[in-house]
Amino acid sequence: MMKLSRDVAGPCVAPGGSVIAVGAFDGLHRGHQALLNQVRERAQALGCMPVVVSFEPLPRAYFSKEPVPRLSSVREKLLGFAASGMQHTLLLRFNQALTAMSAEDFIQHVLIERLNVREVWVGADFRFGHKRAGDVAMLERIGAGRGFAAHTMPVVLLDGERISASRVRALLAAGNFGAVAPLLGRPFVIEGKVEYGQQLGRTLGYPTANIHLRDRVTPVHGIFAVRVGLGEGECSWPAVASLGTRPTVNEVVEPLLEVHLFDFDGNLYGQRMAVEFVAKLRDEMKFDGLAPLKVQMDHDARSAREILGMNPVLIGE
Repeated sequence: MMKLSRDVAGPCVAPGGSVIAVGAFDGLHRGHQALLNQVRERAQALGCMPVVVSFEPLPRAYFSKEPVPRLSSVREKLLGFAASGMQHTLLLRFNQALTAMSAEDFIQHVLIERLNVREVWVGADFRFGHKRAGDVAMLERIGAGRGFAAHTMPVVLLDGERISASRVRALLAAGNFGAVAPLLGRPFVIEGKVEYGQQLGRTLGYPTANIHLRDRVTPVHGIFAVRVGLGEGECSWPAVASLGTRPTVNEVVEPLLEVHLFDFDGNLYGQRMAVEFVAKLRDEMKFDGLAPLKVQMDHDARSAREILGMNPVLIGE
């Protein structure tokens, strides 16, 4: 089982030495996966512990004045680390104290004292420390005198272009889920615990299971054909979903993921639910009352059923 630490200070977590990957790892796309696989294999070869160092909040979100979309929740990221064979995650709190730490101190206190590093693997453009003064050349120079090696991971390409989180975000914002899956190595999924809502959908004939995203900002907004996985099950149940702020009823400010499972009868409150996005149907719209909203919901349900290969049913007739 993977262990988790949050602080710079503390006892050494790898007395026998570690091989480390460092990065934000938002979305854990195929480039990230290649880096983690390399760390796991090198750790096995050296008889060391494979460790990943990451940051929460994401550094780009910490410095941004505007909300920054992210591809994965903290929970999803940690589960991905564990699935990649990491034995320990040092998930550092990205705060004022960490941003004020010099690059040299980061190497000394985090890589050497906390993790007993033998090898560190990063992307070629990796920068760290106060005012981003640290880079791969610094890691190589200091490592040569302190007994560890620094390596950069080759860029992973798809169709001649670099796989990156920004590329994934742009495709998701455009609703191009078919192009996203090869970059991630899996379909795009949002998961969470089903919570109570206002139950407006039930009165309109579309009861929904709701996941509150709270302060998580996602690049995905609109109405979608989706497939749902319940508990630890695969995403196989066909559904139609809305992700947004419900402008017609103005009941929420934070993003809300509402999912209507087709031909489902059961209580999902409190269960974990994974939502796989298949196709975007339309953008979120504000309607002049509930009657035109219901007409559009009927149309969305028909479209989603068709996209998901379900038998057509008479809706709203």
